[in-house]
Amino acid sequence: MQTEKNKFTLWLLAWPIFVELLLQLLLGVVDTLMVSRVSDDAVAVVGLANQVFQAMMILFMTVASGAGILIAQKIGAKQQEAARTVAIMAVTVSAAIGVVLSMILYQEALPLARLFQLEERLLPLAQTYISIVGSGMVLTALTAALSTIIRNTGNTKGPMITAIGMNVIHIVFNYGFIYGELGFPQLGLTGVAISTLVSRLLATCLLLFMFVTAFERRISWGDLLVFNRKLFGAILKIGWPMGINMSSWVLSQLTIYTILATLGARELATRTYLNTLESICFMLGFSIALAVQIQIAHLYGSGNIKEAYRSGYRGTWIGMGLVGFNSLILFFTFKSFLSFFTSDAGIVQLGMSCLGLTLVLQPGKMLNMGFGNALSAIGDTRFNMVISLISMWGLAAGLSYYLGLHLGWGLAGIYVAMICDEYLRGILVIIRWRQKKYLRQAEARKASGAGLENVRQEGMGLHA
Repeated sequence: MQTEKNKFTLWLLAWPIFVELLLQLLLGVVDTLMVSRVSDDAVAVVGLANQVFQAMMILFMTVASGAGILIAQKIGAKQQEAARTVAIMAVTVSAAIGVVLSMILYQEALPLARLFQLEERLLPLAQTYISIVGSGMVLTALTAALSTIIRNTGNTKGPMITAIGMNVIHIVFNYGFIYGELGFPQLGLTGVAISTLVSRLLATCLLLFMFVTAFERRISWGDLLVFNRKLFGAILKIGWPMGINMSSWVLSQLTIYTILATLGARELATRTYLNTLESICFMLGFSIALAVQIQIAHLYGSGNIKEAYRSGYRGTWIGMGLVGFNSLILFFTFKSFLSFFTSDAGIVQLGMSCLGLTLVLQPGKMLNMGFGNALSAIGDTRFNMVISLISMWGLAAGLSYYLGLHLGWGLAGIYVAMICDEYLRGILVIIRWRQKKYLRQAEARKASGAGLENVRQEGMGLHA
């Protein structure tokens, strides 16, 4: 049986996260690949719709992300009951938000599609896809919250197993609905949306089964009414800057997608294909960054401050090496992969013209993600929020408009803007981590606590 310390080693945390995220990514790749057999227009719709869904997810991910870090800290501090209460509140609040978002997306699918300047001929496809997949946003909220909670208890294998099952089901249903095989009706993009909904429902059921036994004391239906104002305040203290950070990123990406939609469906489809391939390249580094966040939060909660500081560097440099290696693989196989997704020569040529820029982008993303997650793990989330608001809008979105539209650089100009954004934030989070502001405060509290304990013991000795 694994000890708690062994559960929180970087490798044991990272490899199941990698498999889970890779399989979740494959869910998107399968969507993109199979939808591309319908049409490139359908791919453009799915790409834009997924950006809308990500924007909506911020509302419940604010709670889930803050809760995840707090759970790892509490477990590190040997406060299992507090961690359990935090988890219960995160699930119930996320589910409530998810229900509201489901109703909004189902009823307002067409106005949302029009809001992002989608071409008129794509609106019927967008309305169908957004309304069906969006109606299951409550399932997305639950899977996100449950996966985050289970992962931060040190059990990263559970969400991985769920991702495997979810992908298998999704692939089978996609194949059936798109091609009219296995006794399914041929429904095209509508079938892809239904497939997504069904696979998420089954994943939610499996994660709920794991959730009820995730802590020392089993969670029952009656526990869902538990609410602790102090702990919920602690969740929001960590979570709300993370929520603004996430919203800043997603909304800036939506702005960029709107710029791309203005450029045309070809640019929008190319960016969707490129984003899929880049995500495969970056996935291992991203899993390392998430594992580092869990590990540092646990070390920070247990009072092991020096090891927490070292873990930030170790995890980020390992991630940089892995991302660099994957980028080289992408460089040599890029054209073959892109040609596999689409036969449109214009899309392939546009993607190839941006290849060098995509490779420069990846290490900057890892630098920013590694140290940014390290800061979040110790509760230093406001700094990330501030620099994100400035850089994402000033550089990622603002410079994308200037270079992409005003100067006419198109998709290449947008990539230049994203590179500037990632490297600026990466440099700033390194500087912040080296300053050790929150870590020094934790060391001071630890020293103060030890001093009080010594005084108490000396007093007891004198009394004796």
